[in-house]
Amino acid sequence: MQQFCAHKDELLRVLDAPQVPLHTNAAENDIREYVTRRKISGGTRHELGRRARDTFTGLKKTCRKLAISFWQYLLCRLTGDETVAYLPDLIRIRASAPAPAPT
Repeated sequence: MQQFCAHKDELLRVLDAPQVPLHTNAAENDIREYVTRRKISGGTRHELGRRARDTFTGLKKTCRKLAISFWQYLLCRLTGDETVAYLPDLIRIRASAPAPAPT
């Protein structure tokens, strides 16, 4: 109990920003796929291969977080179809939307 009292201000700081997660699992999940692919494949032979793999993995994770189909996004970019908005636009829209009320 003394430990809680000693760190009361730090422990209650979360109430100032309830939208901030209490753990880092999201950040750990973001890098888990990179590490798994690297372990399975043993890495890439060339720097360009690593950059391509990392770019597509990042795009896939961003699409997943924005709840859009990665394959649909790729098809739209490759064919010039604009049914799926550009990721920077979607991110701006999501960032400007009001945060859901805490439950």
